[in-house]
Amino acid sequence: MKKTAVTAMGLVLSMSLAACGGGATDTKNSAASGTKPGEKTKITYWTLDRHDADYIKEMIEKFNSTNKDNIEVELVVKADDYAQALDLAFAAAQAPDVFRVKEGSAIQTFYKKGYMAPIDGYLTDEQKKKFPAMPDQNQFDGKMYSLPNYGSTMRLVYNKDLFDKAGITKPPTTLAEMVDTAKKLTAVGKATGAYGFALPFKNPAGAWNRSARVIAELSGYGGFGYDFKTARYDMSGFKEITKAFKQMRDDGSTLPGMEALDIDPLRAQFAEGKIGMYLSYSSEPGVYKSQFPAKINWSSAPAPTIDGNIKGASGFLGGQWLAISKDSKKKDAAWKFISYMYGDDILQPYHEKGYGISMVPTIISKAKKPEINGIEGFLPNKYDGVWPTPPNVNVQGAKAEDALWRYILEGGDLDKVIADINKRYNDALDKAISSGDVKVTPDPSFDPAKMQGSFAK
Repeated sequence: MKKTAVTAMGLVLSMSLAACGGGATDTKNSAASGTKPGEKTKITYWTLDRHDADYIKEMIEKFNSTNKDNIEVELVVKADDYAQALDLAFAAAQAPDVFRVKEGSAIQTFYKKGYMAPIDGYLTDEQKKKFPAMPDQNQFDGKMYSLPNYGSTMRLVYNKDLFDKAGITKPPTTLAEMVDTAKKLTAVGKATGAYGFALPFKNPAGAWNRSARVIAELSGYGGFGYDFKTARYDMSGFKEITKAFKQMRDDGSTLPGMEALDIDPLRAQFAEGKIGMYLSYSSEPGVYKSQFPAKINWSSAPAPTIDGNIKGASGFLGGQWLAISKDSKKKDAAWKFISYMYGDDILQPYHEKGYGISMVPTIISKAKKPEINGIEGFLPNKYDGVWPTPPNVNVQGAKAEDALWRYILEGGDLDKVIADINKRYNDALDKAISSGDVKVTPDPSFDPAKMQGSFAK
């Protein structure tokens, strides 16, 4: 696997697609679909996104009623256990024709499992110029599998009303302040069922990736525990973060039942004023506009760092959106739908309505600033940046986030927990290197601070 760091906005926006000429038609797949002349060609689209579901549903209804190819798209939203649902669908030969692919290791996993069909043969010259190629994010081994739409920043989301009630004038900038703030918010809110902090730990990976990761990255540590300087895994950067999360839980400052909480129930509780603060992605403003209309005054702020010093960059995630299933017998129809979804008349409103921050240069150049409450705090700033892609390895035993969450729940020797995680991850890395699945090179000069500002406008 290649390591790719995008260290400046100009570099990201100047990347060009290394793909062959476009508009090709896969007639074999069309014939294999078994569609008779005059019948609708029905395809399914799976997504895990709920924050934009109303908008996407509207766009799909428009496509279904206006496309001249007699194609009908069925939208399926599977927000819970999405990856597992895809695994089961592919194993049962019931995979969707089009599916949403996520950033980072998720799309790499889909590529390794062979879930995605390359799209190079469909791309037009205009599309090749319009959409940036990002190796290990939407391009693998020289082939394109998806195109970018939007990227996500991460911030601390907080209840301004509860902050005012507690007499707190600004959001926390250090872990110690976060712990203290959560305790004060709980003290003034507990009588009405409000608590200082929460995370959706029903899915530890999801909770960890939207919280601990950004704290680590801003503090100068790789958000997935990989040290690019040494080309080894080292989870020690999560030690103080884990201790802070545990302290808030031990203090009684976290929403009761957090271990069974998923992200949408968390959002519903926050919208009702029952949570003082949490960490999440830039999709939240859209959520509180339509999905869970907020009954409180809320805002966002940069995530805290371990000690108040910013030594890295908050990861700006994105580079892909929709992919065609390798098993689809209707790839031509799937591409016509995808090509429609990547049109300016869909991507520009997507950005302007606040569903996501565009990563497409032509959209960025002409789109208006999103007009949605709360989005201003999520817009890219000088501390947002694109981290290189860490290697994707198959770890034996508990994943890092599961092991660290267990410590938060049960306690124990955190140093031993981290040492065990490091050993298992590096054993998996060594195995992947030996098999040729992964190639890594230490970079002693790697400086996380140099990634700052990649997407500031």
